[in-house]
Amino acid sequence: MAGKSSNISRMAMKAMGLFGGVQVAGILCSIIRTKLVAMWIGPVGVGLFGLFNNALEMISTGTNLGIRSSSVRDISQAIAGHDSGMVARMVTVVRKWSMWLGLAGALVTLALAPMLSQVTFGDQTHIWGFVALSAAVLLQALTNGEYAVLQGTSRLKRLASVTLWGTIVGLAVSIPLFYWLRERSILPSILAYAAALALFAWCFRNREYPPAAISRHETINMGKGFVRLGIYMTLGNFATILASYAFNAWLNVNAGTEAVGYYQAGYTLINKYTGLILTALGMEYYPRLARVADSRIRLRAFVSQEINLAIAVMAPVVALFILLRQLIVWILYTPEFNVIFSFVSWGMIGTVLRTLSWCLAFTILAKGDGKTYLWTEVASAIINLVLNIVFYRWWGLTGLGVAFLVSYLLYTLIIAVVYFKNYRLQVTRACLYNLIWTLAVAATVMLCMETGLTVIAAIVTAVSIAVALRQIIALWRR
Repeated sequence: MAGKSSNISRMAMKAMGLFGGVQVAGILCSIIRTKLVAMWIGPVGVGLFGLFNNALEMISTGTNLGIRSSSVRDISQAIAGHDSGMVARMVTVVRKWSMWLGLAGALVTLALAPMLSQVTFGDQTHIWGFVALSAAVLLQALTNGEYAVLQGTSRLKRLASVTLWGTIVGLAVSIPLFYWLRERSILPSILAYAAALALFAWCFRNREYPPAAISRHETINMGKGFVRLGIYMTLGNFATILASYAFNAWLNVNAGTEAVGYYQAGYTLINKYTGLILTALGMEYYPRLARVADSRIRLRAFVSQEINLAIAVMAPVVALFILLRQLIVWILYTPEFNVIFSFVSWGMIGTVLRTLSWCLAFTILAKGDGKTYLWTEVASAIINLVLNIVFYRWWGLTGLGVAFLVSYLLYTLIIAVVYFKNYRLQVTRACLYNLIWTLAVAATVMLCMETGLTVIAAIVTAVSIAVALRQIIALWRR
């Protein structure tokens, strides 16, 4: 058991390193692309790029029904059954559903092109732009299907290769388009990016399982489970997006666009960049958890192990982020954004609780409990919206950081009730000790930075790094 535990920890850390690197490369490519668009096309190009990409994301999210994530569970469970015939059938079903939903999304885009042009631009001059966007919707759906197959069958290196090479080639093709076509290059560049990802998804697709002969009726029946779960996931994600939009609109009306800019900057630092670590870990964790969803003992062991690993990795990141907050803000923004220091610090403490709840919440998806996932996400969205408004009224930008912390505290309690009471699962005492230690470290570093005791904050951060390295090495060797 010890050897198996060590092997799992190594796989999780390798996945984190692999996908963490891929995501960093993706961010760099995105920065380069945005910079070139701004330099060669100007604000109009940046605006067009954002509007068409937002439309693509909205349509794809609404029509793909979340099967990019939900179908990973079914494929993983088929793998756990050690029946290659069943795996081949499930892979075929996922690919067929991806094609059907992609075609449906493309048709929806074509049908709504006049309305989308009117709503987005206030006229009918961009109808053909949205018609062209329908191809990207189809390509993205097909790519998501291959992503799900690769993740579900644990072909993580291939999945990373698709993302990395698709992003790089998409950027490489876009650069001459930006230079020569200028404003007319926006849509071709979006299509080029979608085509590059689809091409590499096809090149690196899992060919170990040949297409199975399955009727349309059987395909529909076998896909009902992950489509139903995907719909719940889509609704849950929509609730989160809606709550975020509502707060941004409220903040813009009551505090001005500048306050919205500060909030977006701080939220990006707290949520997006630290989220890279969790996303990378989830690539390996989710399918592994789905394979043992029916075993309470193995679920408990895997969840506890992931909590220990995720918190061990996150602890020094949180401490360093708070310690170096000024340098980070100045590099990514300007000294004008110094007002978000306290916001970011409180939010980073909340990130520790986010890590814990993230590890626990994956059991909901692993069990395919769509209704529970939906109500927990809706509850989280409502809590976050209310706390943001109340705490901003009380303490301004600093209150938004406190709201992030308190909202994740409440969300963690909700998920804990589901995990401990509904599923009758447990975590080890080591998880609780590591959680308390990490929260204490983060709070101490923040207190020291707020009171000017930078040297003590640096010492505490150094100690947390040493402890984290010791924990990671112990997990590796166990």
